[in-house]
Amino acid sequence: MGNYKFEEFKTYIKGRKAAVIGIGISNTPLIKWLISLGADVTACDKNTEEDPVLSKNIAALKEISTDIKWSLGESYLTHLRDEHYDIVFKTPKMRFETPELQALKEMGSILTTEMELFMNLCPAEIFAITGSDGKTTTTTLTAEILKQAGYKVWIGGNIGTPLLDRVAEIEPDDKVVLELSSFQLLGMSTPADVAIVTNITPNHLDFHKDYDEYIQAKVNVFRNQGPEGKVILNAGCDLTYEMKDIARGRVKLFSANKGKVMRSDSPLYPRAYTEDGRLIYEENGNIYDICGMDEIFIPGVHNVENFLAATCAVIDYVKPEDIAYVAKNFKGVPHRIEFIREIDGVRWYNSSIDTSPNRSLNTMNALAARNEKGVLICGGADKKCLYSKLGDAILKVCDRIIIYGSNADLVTDIIAKEAHGRQYEIYRIPDKEGDVYEFPKTRDNVVNAYKEAIAKAREWAKPGEIVIMSSIGTSYDHFRHFEHRGDMFRDLVNELK
Repeated sequence: MGNYKFEEFKTYIKGRKAAVIGIGISNTPLIKWLISLGADVTACDKNTEEDPVLSKNIAALKEISTDIKWSLGESYLTHLRDEHYDIVFKTPKMRFETPELQALKEMGSILTTEMELFMNLCPAEIFAITGSDGKTTTTTLTAEILKQAGYKVWIGGNIGTPLLDRVAEIEPDDKVVLELSSFQLLGMSTPADVAIVTNITPNHLDFHKDYDEYIQAKVNVFRNQGPEGKVILNAGCDLTYEMKDIARGRVKLFSANKGKVMRSDSPLYPRAYTEDGRLIYEENGNIYDICGMDEIFIPGVHNVENFLAATCAVIDYVKPEDIAYVAKNFKGVPHRIEFIREIDGVRWYNSSIDTSPNRSLNTMNALAARNEKGVLICGGADKKCLYSKLGDAILKVCDRIIIYGSNADLVTDIIAKEAHGRQYEIYRIPDKEGDVYEFPKTRDNVVNAYKEAIAKAREWAKPGEIVIMSSIGTSYDHFRHFEHRGDMFRDLVNELK
């Protein structure tokens, strides 16, 4: 059966003028795809070809077509006020109320994003995961369980690869699993077929106007569902639990705390929880014993909850033993408490995905549950998040802390505030604004800072202990992506003799 929506779009876009704002990871394949469909494309980016990443992307695009028009540099949006475009794709971190976008809208342009168009054209069922924490792991678990059950699975959004340029390959019986951020969901009107909201805590308030806008962006993942839609909500988080009252689709609840899913105002919802050390799914009086908590390979109560969320999402499509198999065999996602190596009796871990205080809090709690002790390497860019409870969680695991990043003062302050007499040492590496790993001129500055951090950690750590990089902030002070930070850290640790 053909994808009639895609066929209609192919007819529509041929010969149309399209502007693509942002020439990055997801939009570069988008530009190639639009060119292949016969669109007249203008590519826009606030950076210039002096940026090494952008320069590489532009070179690759020029090999595809010499007809692409370019608008680069500080005035990259100016021409949008003067020219008419049939369709405009914005980068996720550009707000819809940007004056140039509003001018385009008034001229009749369609404003959209690569992700929203994909969700509109995709012929397969879409599972979408959002939330403040746990998105990547829950997304990966959902995909892995579906694969174990025999489905062909496409994974994308914040992880995997952009999928829009492959939409013609996706069949109706396939399954698509997406990790979606608040940036991608802001202004989104297309819901997922199966939506998970893992939790909500203050995050990305450096971008969103306020906390409510951030929350409402998350709601967009299921807001426009019909009665056939499914939404899975964390009953242990009051904000997500209350979302059940606005859901139009079928609600399921999860929490490691059975009492949270058994609240008096939610007696009929299907639910996943833990009881007597077991993962349980319950629906319509039927109880499914999935597996033991101690059988889950990846550590931490937060990962138990990730499995419970994924269970709610996939249980209608798989057998309980498929879920149990993945629980026992899934080794975790890269950059999430990722074991690198052991040297001189010290185990080194990379958790670069800890881009917020709450993620680092979960990491510390997971390590504390395993009675780990050692050295923390941290530091990143702040997103106007809450740091409360983080200092206490760190000191339960690490009494030696190395900090390199623009949020160093915030981390230092919360540790001092929550130490309550406990002894600790902090080693700060000077942070210079403008040092970016991806820029050849400043790369060595960033690499040398991490080499210094690793050398100090090696000096401090004792046999039987751990060294973990849990960043407590985004990578945007010194890296383009947290993956680059984690990959570099892993490489440096593996170089140790």
